[in-house]
Amino acid sequence: MVEKTSIYPKFYNLSLDERLKIVGDFAGLTEEEKALLKNSGSLPLEVAERMIENVVGVMHIPLGVAVNFIINGKPYLIPMAIEEPSVVAAASHAAKLAAAKGGFYTSSTDPIMIGQIQVVGVKDPNRAKIDVLFEKEKILEKANEQDPLLVSLGGGAKDLNVKVLNTVRGSMVIVELYVDCRDAMGANAVNTMAEAVAPLIEKITGGKVLLRIISNLATFRLARAKAIFGKDVLGGEEIVDRIIDAYTFAASDPYRCATHNKGIMNGVTAVVLATGNDTRAVEAGAHAYAARFGHYSPLTTWEKNSDGDLVGTIELPVAVGIVGGATKTNPIAKISLKILGVKTARELGEILAAVGLAQNLAALRALATEGIQRGHMSLHARNIAIAVGAKGELIDLIAERMVQEKMVRMDRAKEILEELLRKET
Repeated sequence: MVEKTSIYPKFYNLSLDERLKIVGDFAGLTEEEKALLKNSGSLPLEVAERMIENVVGVMHIPLGVAVNFIINGKPYLIPMAIEEPSVVAAASHAAKLAAAKGGFYTSSTDPIMIGQIQVVGVKDPNRAKIDVLFEKEKILEKANEQDPLLVSLGGGAKDLNVKVLNTVRGSMVIVELYVDCRDAMGANAVNTMAEAVAPLIEKITGGKVLLRIISNLATFRLARAKAIFGKDVLGGEEIVDRIIDAYTFAASDPYRCATHNKGIMNGVTAVVLATGNDTRAVEAGAHAYAARFGHYSPLTTWEKNSDGDLVGTIELPVAVGIVGGATKTNPIAKISLKILGVKTARELGEILAAVGLAQNLAALRALATEGIQRGHMSLHARNIAIAVGAKGELIDLIAERMVQEKMVRMDRAKEILEELLRKET
C-alpha cells in the first residue's frame, strides 16, 4: 500500500489533469466525482487556472436574485451568491416592506483606501513624523507616478497621515497614504504606491521600512443606508418595540452582536461574491469597523419615529470595485454587475449597505416574532432531503413531512425516503 503524502514539489507546474489525478488518487475520488470537478460551467477551466494556483476544478455556488429593492427611487434586482437557505427570500421580503415607505436611501464617501508604511528603528519618531508631513507633496507625487491612469480619472494619492505607535518592540512610525481608487477595489494600486514611496520615507526618517500594505479597515470609504418600515406592515407597534429590544440586546452584548452583524453580512457578502469582489476584505473591514471604539457594536441602528414606525440605518466600510480582478475575469461576475446596472464602485457600495439593512430587518423581525427557524428550516429541510439521495418530487415531499413533524434531521429524511420508495415499488 502506497503511503499518502501531501508533499508535491512544483505541483503548480503540472497540467490540470495531472493535478486532478493526484488529488483523485489521494482522496479516492470516483471518475464521476472527478468529472464533476471538471464541469466548469460558466467559468472555463483555462480562466480558473489563471485566477488562483493549483486548480483542480470549479466549485459552484447558487446564484439567486433578490427582488423588490428600490434604492434612491431606482428599482434594482440584486444578484446574491450564497449557499445558506432563506437569505435571498428574507432580503426580498424586507425590501418589499421598505418599498411601502419609499425604499432605501443611501449615500457614500469618496472611495479612499489607506496604504500603511511601517517604519522602525527611528531614533526620534516624533521629529520623523513632522519631517514626513513636511515632505508630503514630494511623497504624494512619487506615489502618483505609479498610476498615471488612475490619476487621469480623478483618483490617486490625495493625502497622507503619520502616527507614532508605542509598542512592546519600541516606537514605530506609521505613514498612511490616502488613495482615491475610483472604481477599483484598489489593493494593487495602493500596495504599489506604498512600496514605491518606501525608499523616500526611509531617507526622510532615517529608519527602516518593513510592511507596505493596504488596510482593510476602510474608514474613509463608507456607505450608508436608511429606511422606514411602517408599523402596519411589520405587524403593529408592539413588533416595532420588539425589534428595537432585539437591537438593544445586540448593542449591549458582544455574543449577540456577533450574530447580529453576521446576519447583516449574509446579504452583503452574497452580493460581494456575486460581483467577483473580495469577500474577506469586506468582512474583515466590517467587523473591525464595528469594534473601532474599543467595543464590538452593531453595524445598524434601530429606533422609532413619532409615527410609531421603525427607522433603520447602517454604516459600513465597502472596499469593492467594478473594474479589475475577478470582476472582469469571471463571466458570472460580469453578468451580475450587468444585472445591477451599476456605473460606479460607490453605487455598488451603497447597494451593499441597503442589502445589509434589509437583511438585518428580516432577521430581527423573525427573531422578535415567530423565531428564526420557521422559514429557515423549511428551506434547510430540502437540502437534507437532497443530501440523503431524494430526487424530483420526493425532495419536497420529504422536506414537508420533516417540517410538519419538526424533525429536520438526516436520519429522519432517510426513513421517509425509504418509506416513499417502498410505496413506489
